[in-house]
Amino acid sequence: MRDSNLYGTDEVVVELLTSSRTIAVVGLGTDPEKPVYRVAEFLQRKGKRIIPIHPREVDVLGEKTYSSLTAAVNAGEQIDMVDCFVASQRVGQIMNEAVDLGLPALWLQLDIVDETAAAHARGNGLQVVMDRCPAIEWPRLMAGREL
Repeated sequence: MRDSNLYGTDEVVVELLTSSRTIAVVGLGTDPEKPVYRVAEFLQRKGKRIIPIHPREVDVLGEKTYSSLTAAVNAGEQIDMVDCFVASQRVGQIMNEAVDLGLPALWLQLDIVDETAAAHARGNGLQVVMDRCPAIEWPRLMAGREL
């Protein structure tokens, strides 16, 4: 059984879904058939602003795309949470970037886990959720809490 404190408690999930207004989605491209696109679209419908992070995209879901978190922050974007749709082996690099930028929270999608990187991020004050999906957690935890 996994440690909910390591993977993110329901309380942390509710806090992030409630308080995060602008979410950088790492790996968001233009293919509407991909889960990353559907989750980002779901979050937009819930009133969240999406900042796509993808090295080869120009415009996704009506939002300007940046090549990295650093590029988005350097352009003046305020990021409340980073939602990662990347392979687990890339998570450490993204978490390090988020720590260096002082971003407040990281969310790793289903099947994306890096316990070492998560511990490092938490040790630097970031909230971390792993192996969960906001489009699944929202209906489960946010009923009656719509923003």
